[in-house]
Amino acid sequence: MNWITDQLPPRIKSFFQRRDMPENLWTKCDSCGQMIFHRELADNLNVCPGCNFHMAITPRARFKALFDGGVFVEIKVPEATPDPLHFRDSKRYTDRMKEARKKTGEPEAMLVAQGDIYGLPTVCAGQDFSFMGGSMGMAVGNALLAAAKAAVSHRAPLVVFTAAGGARMQEGILSLMQMPRTTIAVEMVCEAQLPFVVVLTHPTTGGVTASYAMLGDVHLAEPDALICFAVPRVIEQTIRETLPEGFQRSEYLLDHGMIDRVVPRAKLRQELGTILRMLMGEPPVVHGDLPAPVPTVPGGDG
Repeated sequence: MNWITDQLPPRIKSFFQRRDMPENLWTKCDSCGQMIFHRELADNLNVCPGCNFHMAITPRARFKALFDGGVFVEIKVPEATPDPLHFRDSKRYTDRMKEARKKTGEPEAMLVAQGDIYGLPTVCAGQDFSFMGGSMGMAVGNALLAAAKAAVSHRAPLVVFTAAGGARMQEGILSLMQMPRTTIAVEMVCEAQLPFVVVLTHPTTGGVTASYAMLGDVHLAEPDALICFAVPRVIEQTIRETLPEGFQRSEYLLDHGMIDRVVPRAKLRQELGTILRMLMGEPPVVHGDLPAPVPTVPGGDG
């Protein structure tokens, strides 16, 4: 106790008292250690302004930055059977699901939405790694099937943003069955002669990589994303060899012909707009205020 707390009136005393600072106003970059103000980080799409490290971003925040005007409509996904195996490890599967839903505010690990990208109607599906590691269970299989059906129904391209640790172990063989299910979903889009573009984000591993993540017509990836089936640590322990630097990262896969391009998050909207319009036979995106050029007829006056 001191003279301030003893003698001053309550109104003046409150001025000297320490005010609690919310803990979520600053985020520390896992790569360079820089402290980033939350608004600055959100405006930069969860990319560190100091070292360009791409942090995790939710599908909802990604879609808001991707679609024209940030406007999109969620596509309803059929509900999956809850806890089909009545699984329990250190916790009940149902309890883990409740915790994940409370943490993320989402019902499952994949969000499906439809909107316009530079005026082109597009269906997108995005995985949320913060929801049980983005793991692929029956609900994710349902989501990708719903996305494929919506794309075919609206004659729109399908873009999938992957981020997963693989299949969901709490659903056992039922989660592994989503690999052929999602492959069929991709085949539906291909048979309709519509583009299927995959954007690989950090990390994309396991059964997701072994199924729809590597079946795209075009594969883009964010910088330094881990993309693999088995992670490097497991491979090193198995073969007892030291792996090359950057092994199974985006840039390594690009150099070895596994993906088509590494695109920073800030340029992804423009890149997707260009690719999707080209694949759909639409005229290219025109940036700025100038009108699009009028096609001339061969032999005409134009």
